Amino acid sequence: MSDPAKTVHFVSLGCPKNRVDSEVMLGVAQRAGYAHVGDASEANVIVVNTCGFIDAAKKESIDTILQLAEFKRHGRCEKLVVAGCLSQRHPEELAADLPEVDHFLGSSDMLQLAPVLSGTAARLLVGQPSDWVVSAEDPRVLSTRGASAYVKIAEGCNRSCSFCVIPSLRGKQRSRSPEDVVREVERLAAAGVVEINLVSQDTVAYGRDLPRGTDLIRLVERVADVAGVRWVRLFYLYPEKLSDALLELMAEHPRVLPYVDMPLQHASDAVLKRMRRGHGGHAMRQLVERMRAKISDLTFRSAFIVGHPGEGEAEFEELMDFVRWAELDNVGVFLYSDEESSQSFEQDAKVPRKTAAARAKRLMKTQQKISRTKNQARVGRELDVLVEGPSEESELVLVGRHGGQAPDIDGIVYLSGDTLPGQMRRVRVTQATDFDLLGEVIDEELTGDGSGDAAPALGPSPLVFHGSDGRRVLRTV
Repeated sequence: MSDPAKTVHFVSLGCPKNRVDSEVMLGVAQRAGYAHVGDASEANVIVVNTCGFIDAAKKESIDTILQLAEFKRHGRCEKLVVAGCLSQRHPEELAADLPEVDHFLGSSDMLQLAPVLSGTAARLLVGQPSDWVVSAEDPRVLSTRGASAYVKIAEGCNRSCSFCVIPSLRGKQRSRSPEDVVREVERLAAAGVVEINLVSQDTVAYGRDLPRGTDLIRLVERVADVAGVRWVRLFYLYPEKLSDALLELMAEHPRVLPYVDMPLQHASDAVLKRMRRGHGGHAMRQLVERMRAKISDLTFRSAFIVGHPGEGEAEFEELMDFVRWAELDNVGVFLYSDEESSQSFEQDAKVPRKTAAARAKRLMKTQQKISRTKNQARVGRELDVLVEGPSEESELVLVGRHGGQAPDIDGIVYLSGDTLPGQMRRVRVTQATDFDLLGEVIDEELTGDGSGDAAPALGPSPLVFHGSDGRRVLRTV
């Protein structure tokens, strides 16, 4: 039971992986007797889980910390806690520059929130990233809506992309055992979750650090076989070593969604070489053709970086040509961030930020037309839609997502008709915008076994989530 005098407010910044870490800290707080409050002014403890990947994310993290620090002066806040990648990357500097913050936790220190809440912790609690692998035994409170959950299957990354600092913030790859992942999915399904989103930094590499015979395909099959699971979606599939067997699983398994999220980053051979991506533009085109040949109803999402050192106008036009040719369903665009600890920082031929921003707008304008055409082609079709709940614009309008729309990343479906959060419904698409759809519910709730029993709806999100990947980026670049 929570103590009415003990309240906590969470803000989670960054990617879905960070979101899972925030949900673990929510579980830690709940176990310690803290009740979550949506209003920061009512919280005794405020926790900010930061992102420190690029300059924009770092700025957002610092601005959020300073904004919430005001509640120590004018609210009930007694402790301000900062966790995550930014703390991991700059612990001493943050501790010196932000006296308002009472405790700092790194990217591997989610469970250290317990001694912080009990009043027995030091101010600086930034450990080694290699010490943390999320477990099914960790406490966790979901923040996703509509019977959906992210499940991390690994921590860290073994890649050496020149622009990326994630390995230094999260450590080398550590895959969870398949048994531990399945235990977590079983518990989630028992609580009413029907959509499982498997995520890690390099999902294709899952199991390479485990005993022989453990691989991604076997894990996905086991997760999809858990009773109650309706959709399984994979995130962050890198181009290299994407097997035909995995594509065939997506094409044929009734509960594994034909959804590929693959951060391609660029299409120019010269830029990809500087990025140390391990492949060129021709290989990417071959891969797109292979995926579309294997999966007839493929939803393909990717992300690109513009303004990387060495990207001249010719290299950018190669990227534009690729985007026009590939006709991807969803695209996120990021401006290159010149991070001192990255290998790209030492490269010459830097691109002015103003030039990079103009290129990003051109790219997104092109992609917007492609997305609009693809959405308009869905008008009149019938789709299975997972209902999330009231829209952000009005509590009187319900929204959901079809299988090609990932939570908090892609577009949504505005719904007309009687339905409840957590239900899976058949919907006929009636209108389309650049990113979203409108549809009418046309049947009773869909169930996997024909029993007609509705999955229990999960509650509203217990944290403020600011994603730095996906839909918000796509709409604001």
